[in-house]
Amino acid sequence: MCFSAEASFTAAALLIPLGGLAVVRAAKVAPKYTPLCALPLLFGLQQAMEGMVWVAGGGPDAAWVERFSLAYMFFSWIAWPVWVPVSVYFLEPPKRRPLYLALAVGGAMLGGLQYIPYFAHEGWLTTNFLRYAISYNDTQLLDALMTRDATYLLYLVFIIMPLVISSDRSARIFGALVTLTLAITYFFFSFAYISVFCMGGAIMSFYLVWMIFRKGVDAAPPVAAPA
Repeated sequence: MCFSAEASFTAAALLIPLGGLAVVRAAKVAPKYTPLCALPLLFGLQQAMEGMVWVAGGGPDAAWVERFSLAYMFFSWIAWPVWVPVSVYFLEPPKRRPLYLALAVGGAMLGGLQYIPYFAHEGWLTTNFLRYAISYNDTQLLDALMTRDATYLLYLVFIIMPLVISSDRSARIFGALVTLTLAITYFFFSFAYISVFCMGGAIMSFYLVWMIFRKGVDAAPPVAAPA
């Protein structure tokens, strides 16, 4: 598929209302899934920000590109490595919850180290417009301590491992879908991995909408037969 302002805004227009409905549905039929079912809504907001990056890129004021890029990267560096382990935390039995709390804290620390320096160092985040994607290039604080591949591997630990090791089947399925997205991004779209991986994650998050409405149907009490 091609990536453009239209693609991002279309994804946002679908995910934001459907994600909102999924949250409402989860709160009614399975409250512990509410944080996980908020992911489509959050992905929709991120895609809306990338749509605005595209629009700003065609305008005369480059400062707006930077502002919307920072908003987009907030989701990449802060929201995902924190929200994913927190959302799975509520699905786990008490004895497993400390692991997910530790993952959330670790994700917040990594994300903060990567994101906050953008505000202190001009030029640490640059946005390049390709024909069918956006490439976000940055200088990372951890570059002085480890390779970029090691940083990304650590990042993936915080956003994928909580899902794939979960005791909840629905979380594991979503984790498998995100892992598939990662593999496709790595092999075919490495030139714009952040943009493509997040778009792929947004598409895969439709599964969560389907899951919670399916779970709602499964949880519905049987209709009594007429006397």
